Amino acid sequence: MTSVFQYIFTVEFAYSVLRVTTPILFAALASIIAERSGASNIALEGIMLFAALAGAAGSGLTGGSLFCGFLFAILGGLVIAVLLAYFGLYLKTDIILAGIALNTLAAGGTVFLMFALTGDKGSTSSLKPAVFPKIELPFIENIPVFGKIFSGQNTLTYIAFFMVFAVWALLFKTKLGLRLRAVGENAEAAASVGIHVKKIQFTALLISGFLASLGGAFLSMGYMNGFTRGMVSGRGFIALAAAAMGQLSPLPTMLASLVFGFFDALSNILAAMRIPDEFVKIVPYMATVLGLIIFSAMRTLRLKKSKKLALNGELNK
Repeated sequence: MTSVFQYIFTVEFAYSVLRVTTPILFAALASIIAERSGASNIALEGIMLFAALAGAAGSGLTGGSLFCGFLFAILGGLVIAVLLAYFGLYLKTDIILAGIALNTLAAGGTVFLMFALTGDKGSTSSLKPAVFPKIELPFIENIPVFGKIFSGQNTLTYIAFFMVFAVWALLFKTKLGLRLRAVGENAEAAASVGIHVKKIQFTALLISGFLASLGGAFLSMGYMNGFTRGMVSGRGFIALAAAAMGQLSPLPTMLASLVFGFFDALSNILAAMRIPDEFVKIVPYMATVLGLIIFSAMRTLRLKKSKKLALNGELNK
């Protein structure tokens, strides 16, 4: 146990927290956009899986082209997002059930496609995809401790944290964001003033799919060099929890994602210490359940407090 704490308080561990937070943060931001529009995106897991496979396969089959891999990853994820939008918005399928069905499709479909492309059901090790480069930040890289944590991260890690501010600006500083929030809060009222509800929700799901696809691309072209079966490992569901804990606000969601990233990085330490694999694998999910319990308890207390204040106000009149 002492050695665990010794490693936690190191520059290397802090560096790894930012690294493993990247796909969770992308997916959590994707969830914010979808939920704000009133069209829940439960298919984050499936989008990330297809994006990860498409990125690795697209890059590997084109001779290691980073651009082709990135393009295929985005397109692969958007296909699932479009299917979700079509089933949920136009065929009137329950969007939650549609998302679950697409996640199930992705779990088996990516294995089938991987076998069709490479003849392997476990990984795309026969392909050699490109990897997004790491970036050394000028001036920052020379700062003691701080520079070693924040400089030298993968390109997509910097993009993920930049997207926090981009999503905030989209939601609160643009006409699209205003309409998106209006539709999510009251679709009928939004429609009464001429807002095309389905169009806004479809757009929101596309943006959500794009962000989740970036998370999938990072997994197979940044976090690892290739695609492996089930490599998303529940990060899409953890991202849903992070967005809920952040109350669908970008900055608090980023903090919640970092908390889950901390426990994900901690599980990597435990795995290296020869702790039973069964325990190591449940650490991120234990943290998710615990976080949701704490969040629900705090929200319940706030609601009780607000009701009590409202009741006291009525009695004092």
